[in-house]
Amino acid sequence: MMEKIQRFGSAMLAPVLIFAFAGLAVGIAIIFKNEQLLGPIAAEGTGWFNFWSVWEAGAWTVFNQMELLFVLGLPIALAKHAQARAVLEAGMVYLTFNYFVGAILTAWGPSFGVDFNQDISESAAGTGLKMIAGIKTLDTGIFGAIIISAIVVWLHNRYFNTKLPDFLGIFQGTQFVYGLGFFVMMPVALLFCLVWPTLQTGIASMQGFFMSSGVFGVWLYTFLERILIPTGLHHFIYTPFVFGPAVTPNGITKDWVAALPDMARSTAPLSELFPGGGFALHGNSKVFAPLGIAAAFYTTARPEKKKETLALLIPVCLTAILIGITEPLEFTFLFLAPPLFAVHAFLAASMAATMYWFGVRGNMGGGLIDFLFQNWIPLWGNHGGTYVTQIIIGLIFTVIYFVVFRFLILKFDFKTPGREAEGDKTKLYTKAEYKEAKKNGTLKAGAAAPAEETSVATATKTYDDPYSQRASDFLALLGGPENITSVNNCATRLRVSVDDPSLVAGEGDFKSSGALGLVNKGKALQVIVGMDVPQVRDRFEAMVNEK
Repeated sequence: MMEKIQRFGSAMLAPVLIFAFAGLAVGIAIIFKNEQLLGPIAAEGTGWFNFWSVWEAGAWTVFNQMELLFVLGLPIALAKHAQARAVLEAGMVYLTFNYFVGAILTAWGPSFGVDFNQDISESAAGTGLKMIAGIKTLDTGIFGAIIISAIVVWLHNRYFNTKLPDFLGIFQGTQFVYGLGFFVMMPVALLFCLVWPTLQTGIASMQGFFMSSGVFGVWLYTFLERILIPTGLHHFIYTPFVFGPAVTPNGITKDWVAALPDMARSTAPLSELFPGGGFALHGNSKVFAPLGIAAAFYTTARPEKKKETLALLIPVCLTAILIGITEPLEFTFLFLAPPLFAVHAFLAASMAATMYWFGVRGNMGGGLIDFLFQNWIPLWGNHGGTYVTQIIIGLIFTVIYFVVFRFLILKFDFKTPGREAEGDKTKLYTKAEYKEAKKNGTLKAGAAAPAEETSVATATKTYDDPYSQRASDFLALLGGPENITSVNNCATRLRVSVDDPSLVAGEGDFKSSGALGLVNKGKALQVIVGMDVPQVRDRFEAMVNEK
């Protein structure tokens, strides 16, 4: 069950990652339309203003169609086969669901406690209704989208390959799944009409609870978001806040960028203008913590290994600070010194809570790029003092991280990078290696066990395309196309099920072919590929389907 939950949580990354560019695009438009920053050229009605208005209209696509993004994104990772068809099925079934909801409420809205005659052309906030792809329906947000998409994926995985009698052959595959979805959505739409209005009342009460929880609420939220990373369940912590209605009607990500122009013109404190922004400060630990952690690793490294340690730390720190990807650094704690990760979660939560206490608010779940284009640059004119406070607090915590980590490393002799036993290689560790060590009961300070060496015939074709080359090599190491029973991926890993585990090569062979690691759980394997796993998976799956 836990594996299925983790898989579902990782599947949400496909749509979530698109918000990085979308937020940047909206932030740039708001900056270039800010007359306070750019002067008369940015005045309303100028060619400059009109150009960036067109840009901004397109940049809002992801935020305005958030439900469709999740509906279409989940099948990419969760469908076991024919993912493109699963996406088509999910999109059509979700639209059908909303048409059913709209028709039910048009006929019997008062019976469900819904005033479906409300005009929502300007704003749907507070009405409980929303326009989705031109359909007036209940505002179920991403939760409704995820539920419907999950139902469709289940139908697809179970019934897509069902063989019907020859005279019904035209209804096989996608047609069969959509037909089943059509009939399933009628009772599901009725159930949503019965239940969702009551849930909306509960959600409104939940917003009040979190908003009144103050500093402790922000601390607890941030602590859980960090400490649950090893389990993959942290997705379920931040999603209701960042993309759902936990503290703002449409989620912090959308409502923050929508409020940017008004906040830029106002001199009122951000704590008054956008109080919910305290629940999106968890990115501060990605920007300010790595410097202190890296400094602690470097200063405690053996003298002969300092240069090697520094060469490892610089790129991972830049990646964490600029775009908020902290896995190489954080999973080093988990592998070599688990107590350091607990300390990290505590300090990250304390940093966010302290900033909240001093009035810092924002959409800061990512790295420095998010800070600049969605916070600092557009709002610095009237809120620069708040961000100076944020930077000062962040740098203070950088020093705290350095002092605390250095003390603990020396006190307990944790074998962090650069402190390995003589002859051991200095390296950072991956999530895969952490999980494997935990599974084998070897999770302790020390280096990873040597990779098993397996002799495998890897006479594979040479490709100019690096994605195809790695896909080909991985396929050979996994026992060839005939040994593959299913293919999937998450943000960084190619997830593969095999028929005969004995045909799978050892981790060392995979690393020699460009993988970052391998998680081997018998018939279920995860090849650690990196951020370009979608491209590798596409080539890999095409090669499997050629068998």
